[in-house]
Amino acid sequence: MTSNLDQARATLRANDRGGYTVPNGRIYPFQWNWDSAFVAMGWATFDAARAWREVETLLEGQWDDGMIPQIVFHAASDDYFPGPDVWGTTPQSPRTSGITQPPVLATAARAVFDADPAGEDRMATIYKRLLRNHRWWERARDPARRGLVATLHPWETGMDNSPAWDLPLQRVPTTTETKIVRRDTAHVDPAMRPRQEDYARFIHLVDHYRNCGWDPARMLATTPFKVADIGTNAILLRAERDLRELARRFGSPADQAEIGERVERMARAIPALWHDPLGLFVSRDLLREAPIPVGTSAGLLPPYAGVGLDHLAPLCETLARWAGTVRFLVPSTDPADPAFEKMRYWRGPVWAVVNWMIADGLGRAGQHGWADRIRADTRICMEGAGFSEYFDPVTGHGLGGADFSWTAAIGLLLAEGRHAASG
Repeated sequence: MTSNLDQARATLRANDRGGYTVPNGRIYPFQWNWDSAFVAMGWATFDAARAWREVETLLEGQWDDGMIPQIVFHAASDDYFPGPDVWGTTPQSPRTSGITQPPVLATAARAVFDADPAGEDRMATIYKRLLRNHRWWERARDPARRGLVATLHPWETGMDNSPAWDLPLQRVPTTTETKIVRRDTAHVDPAMRPRQEDYARFIHLVDHYRNCGWDPARMLATTPFKVADIGTNAILLRAERDLRELARRFGSPADQAEIGERVERMARAIPALWHDPLGLFVSRDLLREAPIPVGTSAGLLPPYAGVGLDHLAPLCETLARWAGTVRFLVPSTDPADPAFEKMRYWRGPVWAVVNWMIADGLGRAGQHGWADRIRADTRICMEGAGFSEYFDPVTGHGLGGADFSWTAAIGLLLAEGRHAASG
């Protein structure tokens, strides 16, 4: 275990670019939003000052309206498409993408502060930025205050090519203004990456939003892709709870009341996404106003947010069913789904960060057996395949990029027994 810890720390150091950590040196040469949130928690297990800097550097890319972008382009690189010129979000400085990602950052910032209470002054400044971001989520993505935020691009969900998006993406044309010049398949076997048709639809959406001038209201009103992603919503609710805890120290009573109202709305709305035939929670197509009946690992995340506890028994039955088909939990797609592919990105492989959140939620809900099983499977995959980007749920083989920062960060968190704080 000691050597694995040393390797995990060495992975973060190798991917450190002087204040921000790239997910992987070749495939992803910039700073990614939710990657850096997990990575900050990993840094906090052995270098608190560096953990604080990770959060602060990500926030350098925050927009004036409060959005924290998916990607911050701190330095030039030709190893990734689409780069800053495709996004066309200038005059942002540093340049960024025009969309966001699952909002793990408040949870991460709270964890860093718990690890280093001496960072109170830094946390006070960060808190204000986080509050602006959570207000953006409500204003830009849930203006009707339904308690479910919308995601407008599969990349915003973090689970880019999940089978859950197959049907909603059919409304998105494959025509693009931007020439697609993929870099990922030069570094990774194409069988492990999204298909070319997926990329055409992804880039069509980028073109469309760029033509909207990245105006949130125009994007929300004209998008052909609008879903209430169960993963994003569960992660946001968890982050709102963490932000409310931070507000007790760094905010005002009015802040606490405001955050509490959002928590209550989301806590009422998310349980309605339960899908009994699949035995888990599902996303909702907001253009059709219909559930998306596809089973994914994201559907196991509501307990991480402190909701859905009335459905713990069937959730665990779902895990048991999946465990009867694959050796390693948790596959990103239900193995019984015809769209399941054990090697292709978010269509089947195991992801350490999702496992960490699922296990945390189940553990806090009293399902310690399943939480321990998921953590053990994650450790076994890492011990056998290193800190791979993701893992084959049948063999445990490493897939995607090697020496991946957020996988290493989860290795450090698991070794120290660190889970998300409750509150």
